[in-house]
Amino acid sequence: MPAVVVVGMQFGDESKGAVVDYLAEWADLVVRYNGGSNAGHTVVAEGQKYKLHLMPSSVVRGKRGILGAGVAFDPEVFLQELEDLRSRGKGVDVLISLKATLLLPYHKELDAALTGGRLGTTKRGIGPAYQDKMARISGLKVSDLFSSNFPKRLRDVLEVKEDELRRAGVLTGDLEEYYRQLLERADSWREALEPFVGDDHLEVNAAITERKFVLFEGAQGTMLDVDHGTYPFVTSSNAIAGGACTGVGVSPLAIDAVVGVSKAYTTRVGKGPFPTELTGDLARYIRDRGGEYGTTTGRPRRVGWLDLPMLRYSVLINGIGYLAIRKVDVLSGLDKVKVAVAYEIEGEEYRLAPPYVDTLERVKPVYEELDGWSVEDWSELIREGWDSFPEEVKAYVEFVEREVNAKTIMVGVGPEREMTAPTPALGDLLSL
Repeated sequence: MPAVVVVGMQFGDESKGAVVDYLAEWADLVVRYNGGSNAGHTVVAEGQKYKLHLMPSSVVRGKRGILGAGVAFDPEVFLQELEDLRSRGKGVDVLISLKATLLLPYHKELDAALTGGRLGTTKRGIGPAYQDKMARISGLKVSDLFSSNFPKRLRDVLEVKEDELRRAGVLTGDLEEYYRQLLERADSWREALEPFVGDDHLEVNAAITERKFVLFEGAQGTMLDVDHGTYPFVTSSNAIAGGACTGVGVSPLAIDAVVGVSKAYTTRVGKGPFPTELTGDLARYIRDRGGEYGTTTGRPRRVGWLDLPMLRYSVLINGIGYLAIRKVDVLSGLDKVKVAVAYEIEGEEYRLAPPYVDTLERVKPVYEELDGWSVEDWSELIREGWDSFPEEVKAYVEFVEREVNAKTIMVGVGPEREMTAPTPALGDLLSL
């Protein structure tokens, strides 16, 4: 069985959670490799909606999950999600990497005070936690939490960060008292988390060696990657497929395939360039039909037509061979559907998106118009299978496939697990 990376091709929010949940039926192990509770992976199954921020999407199916070394781990969010899942009758089988970055309460407060407004972040503390990780003298790992040296490590970190915390208004009183409060909270986390921690690299590599089906779950999307996205309007980790290797500790040679997830249109939360953005009644139509409001923030998402230069860039950067196209149902009812097939920049045409903010702000999309579709009951089509879908939908999907040179393995027409239509290419992926 294959080792497969599922990666977002746009600005995040592509319904990766639904794709991972669908593929998890065959998976032995599902591995989150980047980000933290800034992710919003929604799974709708058995009549219930699960909004996951830190847990791997596999937990809804009861499959084994891993939170890898590349994750910014927030103990409080994990324990909240654990309690919620257990209260809904879900057993949680998850391993937390001892190498994961430990996200502490002050990271969230710093995020809100310093960067949230300027960059449009989720204020979940991810950026400040990764900043401390890279600084090294102010970062902590999950392994530190379980070390007898943790009290000293925490004190040393707080002394390094004291001026920063005071300038941001996070620390207003006595440092020693703040230290004692954090230490008490850490003691409670340690007891609750002890059954879950371990070595992610050992378990994942063993599973790959045994040819088990390992599914790597990326958070955010390619255009939000800290190195390859629309910097500085990006996340603070590597959201691309390569992040699966660095975020867990596996060889690039171990990855058999990459599945790129895209909506049938484009959305973006927060600030940053958006070449195909729509406004007015059409934007409201798509936003409302698609429920385009952030899982983590609740903010209304910006919406626009599908952007093929962006998808081609994602295919190039990630090595995507397979596509999962979601929310095709949202565009139902439109007579015509536009797709950006290229950019025009100062009289020159570009088929590949340049990942630079100042350039993207100047592009003029070149559109191609396709026939729309109108379906009242998608469930009937799902029962009959992909071949029964309207010719206009199939033409739309085939057009995207040709333009980006990848095979579509599934098409989503609703948030429920059952509202996904597999295509013959899914068998190709599963037989790798």
